[in-house]
Formats: sequence, C-alpha cells, structure tokens
Amino acid sequence: MRRQQLNIDMHAHFVPEALLDDLASRRHSFPSVSATGAKEAVSITFGNGEPKREMPVAMSDVSGRRRRLAAQRIEKQVVAGWLDIFGYELPADEGADWSRFVNEHMLKGVAQLDAFVPLATVPLQSGKLAAQVLREALGAGFRGAMIGTQPKGIGGVLDDPDLDPFWEAASSLKATVIVHPTFGAHDIRLKAYGLVNTVGRITDSTIAVSRLLLSGHLLRYPGVNLVIAHGGGALPMVLGRLKNSFANNPGRNSDPAESFSRLYFDTVVYDPRALRFLCEVAGPSKVMMGTDQPFPNAEAKPQELIQCCGVEVRHQSAILGDTAARLFGIR
Repeated sequence: MRRQQLNIDMHAHFVPEALLDDLASRRHSFPSVSATGAKEAVSITFGNGEPKREMPVAMSDVSGRRRRLAAQRIEKQVVAGWLDIFGYELPADEGADWSRFVNEHMLKGVAQLDAFVPLATVPLQSGKLAAQVLREALGAGFRGAMIGTQPKGIGGVLDDPDLDPFWEAASSLKATVIVHPTFGAHDIRLKAYGLVNTVGRITDSTIAVSRLLLSGHLLRYPGVNLVIAHGGGALPMVLGRLKNSFANNPGRNSDPAESFSRLYFDTVVYDPRALRFLCEVAGPSKVMMGTDQPFPNAEAKPQELIQCCGVEVRHQSAILGDTAARLFGIR
C-alpha cells in the first residue's frame, strides 16, 4: 500500500493572540519592553531603541491560516515567532525571561491547533542563557528553535565565542535550528525600492552563515541540524568563491564545502530555476518546502514550485515533507 505524502511547510511565522492581549493590556512586567498601539497594530520597543514594525494582523489570524493551509494542501506547518519580537537588544537576564514569556505563549497558542509545530526563541545576547532556555524549550515540547542572524544587535555574529554554550547545547541535543535574517537597512543603498526585504535579507544571511562555514563552526558542533531560511540566501551561488578562499588561505580558513554539506535549506526562492540550482548544489534531501506565511510575499504555490523546478519526482517527497518530518519530529 502506497504511503500518503505528508506535506509540511517548515518556514512560517505565528504570534498567538493571547500574547498580543498581554502586551496591549500591559499585564507583562518587563522594564525594558514597551508596547504601543491597539492589539490589531501592536508595536514593541526594546530599551531605548526605535519601535519595531507594527505586528501584521495576519500573524495571529488562525482561521485565515487554516484556509490557506487547506488551499495549499499542507497538513503541518512549522511556526516560529516574528523576528521583530525576539528582543536581542534586552539585558541578558531580562532577555531570557522575555524569551520564556514568548515561548510560553507560543506553546499555549498552538496547543489546540493540530497543524502547527512550534519553534522556540532563545536569548542570543547570552550564550549561556540561550543554552539554558533552549534546553527548557525542547523539554517543554518545542521541536527546535529559530534564531536571528545578528545576536546582540547590529553587527553581531553567530560565531561569537560567547555563544559557544548555546551551540554546544544545540549540538548535544541534536536540535534543529533555523537561521533567519533580521530586518534592517544598515546599508543606505537599501533604503529604496523595497531592497531591505528583497536584497538586504539575502546579504544578511549570506554573511552570517559564510562566517560559520569559513570558521569551521559547524565542524565543532556537528550535532546541530542547521537550516538556512530563504534558500540559503546567496550561499549556493557563492560557494565556489568560499571554496577558493579556503584554497588560497588553508591555514586561516576552514573547508567551507564540508560545512556546507551539513546545511539544510527551505524553498522560499520564488523561482523554479533558483530552486533547481539549490537542489543541484545542496542535494534534494537537504531542501524542505517553506512558504514564509503570513507575509504578503509568502510563496503562494509552494508545491507547484517544487513540481516544476526540474527535480526528479522520486526526490520530491523529501522536499515536500519527508526531511522536515525527520528534523522536526513530526509523525
């Protein structure tokens, strides 16, 4: 008897409505966190920083999400929070409590939603506390975590030695961790034409993960299942340049090809030719279907993208859900 394909969207975002209620009512007690606006348009500020973007209403719209999943024939959706509320700018101890607050709401918010598979957030401003919160989250039922590319604010790097305790914990727990770009336009050339989202995120991920590859970070922490959002940014295209850099400086750099082979990617690339190239470089078993819901630019027809990208039919089941089921423990 032929096994039924379980279609899994492994890249989506969700913020429970109860979390917004909590913020809007000011019931929370975080000295460095303030929320402005009504529940339908909450904006969060961390410390003395600039207010974050208003929370998209669709982020908490469960009925609308269910309709989209049914229309796309998706049975399971792996959901993380919104990067704008991860709070890496907070003092370390407060940041850990904030992560726990967000995680608690996430678990409660998906408890009655069978289609949702939750991912945790961790306080990357402290590797020690991030490790502690990760252990707590996985023990509580989370299937992994999503982290941003720039811990500790602008210019932060994922290979910062301070984060070693987090990577050690993730490796020992064989955790699945999704690396997602942050939102910002630190290069003034991006401040037009929507380039922050279309190009800035790609360069952000490419830089962050290239450091992990050339530093040998993934070789030191081999137990981590590291997933790079948005098709890995430009990494598949620039892998040759990274390999050439290693060949010219073998004493200074680690072999990026060996580390690259350990990475996983989503299909959020919007172009069948780009997806086919990603599958050729990484291998179809390392690529998983994603949509980036609920944003307006979310991939509307993820299965069609996979089916028309040129990957052999026998490999498509891995992309559609088999690999994600294994990494995120979905049955």
